[in-house]
Amino acid sequence: MNLLATIKREQRRLEKQLSKLQNQLDGVKYAAKALSRSGGKEVARAGHRVLSAAARAKISRAAKRRWAKVRAGAKKAIS
Repeated sequence: MNLLATIKREQRRLEKQLSKLQNQLDGVKYAAKALSRSGGKEVARAGHRVLSAAARAKISRAAKRRWAKVRAGAKKAIS
C-alpha cells in the first residue's frame, strides 16, 4: 500500500474531525454568550462611563454635603 496515500487520507479524516469540533466549539461559545451575556473573557464588557473632572468634583461636593448633614444630625442627637 502506498504510504503517502494513507497519510493523506488520514490527514483529510483529521481535518474533517477538526472542522466538526470547531463548529461544536463555536456553538457552545455562542450559547454561553447568549445565556450569560457575560460568558467569559471573550465577551466584551460594557464600556466604563467616563466622567469629566468637573462632573467628578460636583459629585464629590454633593456627597460631602450629604455627609455633613448626617454628621450634624448625629451631633444634635448626642447633645
